[in-house]
Amino acid sequence: MERSCVQIYTGDGKGKTTAAMGLALRAKGQGLCVKAVQFLKGRDSGEVKMLQKLGVEVRRVSAGGRFFWDLNAGEKAQLRRDAEAMLAVIYGWLDTVDVLVLDEALGALHGGLVTMEELTGIIDRRGGTEIVLTGRSAPDELIRRADLVTEMRPVKHYIDAGIKARKGIEF
Repeated sequence: MERSCVQIYTGDGKGKTTAAMGLALRAKGQGLCVKAVQFLKGRDSGEVKMLQKLGVEVRRVSAGGRFFWDLNAGEKAQLRRDAEAMLAVIYGWLDTVDVLVLDEALGALHGGLVTMEELTGIIDRRGGTEIVLTGRSAPDELIRRADLVTEMRPVKHYIDAGIKARKGIEF
């Protein structure tokens, strides 16, 4: 690509992962090399299944679908070690892939699995790799460094009416 950018999808609304994975699908459809890492997510989603079928490598740093706040200190420490190992992989991908989606990287930041220095290091070393970060509460420092920031804001959501997550719609 002529110039790589940093994109952030943030906010309390639904659609951050879907937007990022949609961009990955678009990039793959145009022949670009795409890879993705999902932090804190253990459930298989339709987006991930399709991207993998199309040859996109998707890796996870998760506790097998358990929520971060339900983990004990030892499990959180193991997840941090897993994240550190994944960071080494991510650094190796920089400037060799066209698009790198770091789904829930902001959640990993807030949970202490990655540091601000590690995320800014990825941004600073990206070379020609487009970086896409998702998650709630994007810090000002990342917003300043980004080229595009979209905030998903909930206006109305059917979960409030008791409708549970549906296969093919939410995952």
